[in-house]
Amino acid sequence: MGASDPHFFVCRTMLARPFILLLSLLALTASTPTFAQLPPPVVRALQAAQIPLDKVAVIVQPVDSATPTLAHNAEMVMNPASVMKLLTTYAALNLLGPAHTWQTTILAEQPVERGTLPGNLYLKGSGDPRFTVEHLWLLLRQLRTRGVDRIAGDIVLDRSVFASMTFDPAAFDNKPLRAYNVGPNGLLIDFQALRFTLLTTDGQARAWLESPSAGLIVDDRLQTLNGPCPGDWRDRIALALIPDGSSRRLEIRGSYAVQCGERTVNLAPLSADAHASGLILALWQELGGRIDGQVRPGQTPATAVALVRHESAALGEVVRDINKYSNNVMARQLFLTLGNDGAPASNERATRRIIDWLRTRRLDFPELVIDNGSGLSRSERISAGNMNRLLLDAWRSPVMPEFIASLPLAGIDGTMKKRLNGDAASGRAHIKTGTLNGVRTAAGYVLDANGRRHALTFFINDPRAQAGGEAIDALLNWLADSR
Repeated sequence: MGASDPHFFVCRTMLARPFILLLSLLALTASTPTFAQLPPPVVRALQAAQIPLDKVAVIVQPVDSATPTLAHNAEMVMNPASVMKLLTTYAALNLLGPAHTWQTTILAEQPVERGTLPGNLYLKGSGDPRFTVEHLWLLLRQLRTRGVDRIAGDIVLDRSVFASMTFDPAAFDNKPLRAYNVGPNGLLIDFQALRFTLLTTDGQARAWLESPSAGLIVDDRLQTLNGPCPGDWRDRIALALIPDGSSRRLEIRGSYAVQCGERTVNLAPLSADAHASGLILALWQELGGRIDGQVRPGQTPATAVALVRHESAALGEVVRDINKYSNNVMARQLFLTLGNDGAPASNERATRRIIDWLRTRRLDFPELVIDNGSGLSRSERISAGNMNRLLLDAWRSPVMPEFIASLPLAGIDGTMKKRLNGDAASGRAHIKTGTLNGVRTAAGYVLDANGRRHALTFFINDPRAQAGGEAIDALLNWLADSR
């Protein structure tokens, strides 16, 4: 059989196929980092932090591969801290769609008569995670432009989209004034927090209340400190709410260092009702409106008719705030929204919907424990392996662009803005981090030096976990620099 024989070419091609396949596999292996144990830089960082390897779980898997390149304690059940937000936001994007919005509506039972609205006005919420003071002002201004000068009855706050629940803002870490400890609310207004500006003038520390709140008298008793600005400067600010006749007096206590300069802090000293009442009345009065009644909670009658409505930003934008800046309050609101499918939302209904959704995607996570969907919890649990399975599923999902764009970009923005600047992973790692006492976590995607993307999850549950940040950074840099 000669070289010109067609059978020669057929046989030569058939013989060459295994060889070509072998070369392809070798090339693929050469471009994929393979290691049976944690990379040495990661091990050294963990040893320096005195964190045992049995308190660490790590998994790395290329998004185009069926198997991980690294799996260390991947099945161990651990607390994910704020990395749990990845489950909540991905489920929401998939179940609700990136274009989902929330509507906050003003309704009334009777038409306006010569500038007066007879009876009550109803402000009905839908669980909007980001209904700010600016949005409330615009909504009330719309009401004024529609000819409403006076409200003869009450302004009724309708939060019934969420089931009634008890919430203790001090339960998590005994810091009830911290804005991240605000509970979920079907009509959450401006995150139920007051914004303060702290500064020093003529060598004296001052606190200025920036948020409008009718009937709230601020008594500034802040003490001035000399010396450097302490790292716990927020914890040195204390608020005390004291009844003062028909008004409320807010004493600002504690100390503030001159060298701290001008800073802002959001604190939540008021109940949901008191916060909403003070804000609504202040804005309504600033707009020239009058009210004969009060602001109080209640429900909207079925006969009420919508007057004006505010539509929120789309979910695709909302998840960016949640993940980029690890906003716990917004994450709780979004989690409960998933439980609002025909009845007032509850944690139980939201959890059940997420678990059902996971099963439809063939993601069975038997160890999964969901508390509030934000990760600000001592009880939430998942394995690193299953968190990584979620990331891989998200990569193959139609909502992948919105999901990945919501993650902080190392060295660029969000909670990763000041980490890994100038390092190999800077601009190449979309990473959500989590931190609690005894917990340090990270999960997301890294682009290696060959342009191949990897999903990774890194959990540390140990009393010395806070020192584990360098180990996480070491893995991100090692992977980003891999060829």
